[in-house]
Amino acid sequence: GYTPMSESLWENFESMILPALTLGLIEWTVLMRVLRSDLLGTLKEDFILLARAKGLPPWRVLLQHALRPSSFTLITVLGLNIGGLIGGAVIVEQIFALPGVGRLLLGGIFNRDLILVQGTVSFIAAGFVIINFLVDMLYAVLDPRVRHVRFRS
Repeated sequence: GYTPMSESLWENFESMILPALTLGLIEWTVLMRVLRSDLLGTLKEDFILLARAKGLPPWRVLLQHALRPSSFTLITVLGLNIGGLIGGAVIVEQIFALPGVGRLLLGGIFNRDLILVQGTVSFIAAGFVIINFLVDMLYAVLDPRVRHVRFRS
């Protein structure tokens, strides 16, 4: 059963473990496979060979030199999968009887409250747009070449 955070923080955490695993384990496998395939390609590049030749430890080569260029596809896939997570959250909220935006949306649909449905759909769409904007901003953090755009007239 769901326990509000105001009653008990620990019981609230316990009641969220299974719904979080339900949403997270589906996406986790796809993301790890994407990251693995990109890392395997990046580890064959010349700059990784140079870092190894300089005598850097393998963990440092992996974390500092290989992970950053390999995470572009991962971030793109993660941003695109947010829509699926939102749709899955609506179903998970209904199955586990959790209060949330998805349950509010379904209640508005069943009660034929069009204003409530429009508001929740707009809220979810705005959240999706903001998350995709943050994904685009992460590109500039990961690759400095993305920051410098020159317009020619």
